[in-house]
Amino acid sequence: MTVQQPDTTEVVKEEARTRTQEPPMYRVILHNDDYTTREFVVELLVYVFHKSRNAAIELMWRVHRHGRGVAGVYDRDVAETKVAEATMLARQAEFPLQVTMEPDP
Repeated sequence: MTVQQPDTTEVVKEEARTRTQEPPMYRVILHNDDYTTREFVVELLVYVFHKSRNAAIELMWRVHRHGRGVAGVYDRDVAETKVAEATMLARQAEFPLQVTMEPDP
């Protein structure tokens, strides 16, 4: 008895290569004002943005002298969360600190 093999056709499927694209990044920016204390800004940078104390002091002075400074560059969700958290903490402390985000070129 002979076993017959069914007619088979081999098909090679080409693997589609997709490139993963990096998510767009956003800068979180602190804006200077005449009411928010420098000490609060330093504490905010340490607590929310995980800066070292020295880096936080340096950035606080940059914001104070130039009117604004970049606290960090993050993907959109993280940037939105950082803006919301920093703004909430500033309002709880009764400071008008403005924290915004903008696309990172």
